[in-house]
Amino acid sequence: METVHKRYFLTHREQPLPMYMESIGWNGRQEQVDRPEGYPLYHWLQTVQGEGRFQYGGVEVHLVPHTGVLLPPGEPHAYLSTTSYWQTLYITFGGPAAATVLSSLGLNRALWYHWDAGSSLESFGMDVVNTVAPERDMSGLDASADLYKFLTLLKKHGRTGSLPSLSEHVERISPVLDFMQKHYNRPEIGLEDMAAVLHVSVRHLNNLFKQSLGVTAYAYLIVLRLRKAKELMTSEPSLSVKETARMVGFRDASHFVATFRKMEGLTPQQFRTLY
Repeated sequence: METVHKRYFLTHREQPLPMYMESIGWNGRQEQVDRPEGYPLYHWLQTVQGEGRFQYGGVEVHLVPHTGVLLPPGEPHAYLSTTSYWQTLYITFGGPAAATVLSSLGLNRALWYHWDAGSSLESFGMDVVNTVAPERDMSGLDASADLYKFLTLLKKHGRTGSLPSLSEHVERISPVLDFMQKHYNRPEIGLEDMAAVLHVSVRHLNNLFKQSLGVTAYAYLIVLRLRKAKELMTSEPSLSVKETARMVGFRDASHFVATFRKMEGLTPQQFRTLY
C-alpha cells in the first residue's frame, strides 16, 4: 500500500522545554481542513507539490510550491486542495518561550511566506521527516533544536509580499561588510566611505543596515571593532589597552574603554581578567 501520510508526535505538551515541536508530518494527499477555533499551538503548513487554498484572518492565499503559512495558536483557518493532489508539510509547536522567540524573530503574526526555490528552507522540513527517530529522542531536545533551526531558516529566507528576505538584505550590504573587515583598524573611515562602496547615500546605507542587521552601519562597525578587540585581548594578553585600542581603530584609549564598558558592561581590563 502506497504511503500517503507520515506523521510523528515528538514532544508532549507537558514537556518542560522552553520551546518544543509537538508534531511534524508530510501529507501526500492533503484533505480539506476547517478549524473555526484554530489550532491550540503554533501551526506551520507549506506546499511540497500541487496547490491549495488557505483562508485565515479574513484573507485567502494560494499555497503553491515554495510557499507556506505560519499561524499563532487559536487563529481560525481553513484550507483545501485546488489541484488533483496536494502534498503538504506541517509542523506544530509551542512552549513557554515560543511567543518570545517568535516575537524576537519577527514571526509572531499570522503570515504567508514565500522563498526562492532551492533555498535550505525548502527542503529542511522534509529532511527532518525522513530522518526523524522519535523513539530515540524521548527528551524532545533534538526536535526542539530542529524547530529552532527551522524558525531561523524562515527568518533568513522567508519573504512576505514583495519585501526581500533577510538573506537578500545581507547580500546587498555584503560589499560593505567586506570593506569593514579589511579596514576596521583605520580610525578615519566613516559613513561616507562605507556608502561609497555601494554608491548610495549615507541615509540609504543606514536603512539597508537597519533592515538587515537592526543597527546603523557605524554601530555595526563599532560592534566589529569590539569583537576584534576581545579576540586580541584573549590571544595576546601582553598588549596594553592603548595598543589594543589603536589596533582595532579607536583614536584613543579613553574612548575605547568608555565604549567597551557601555557595550559589554565591564572594562577591557576586567574582560581580560575574566577570560
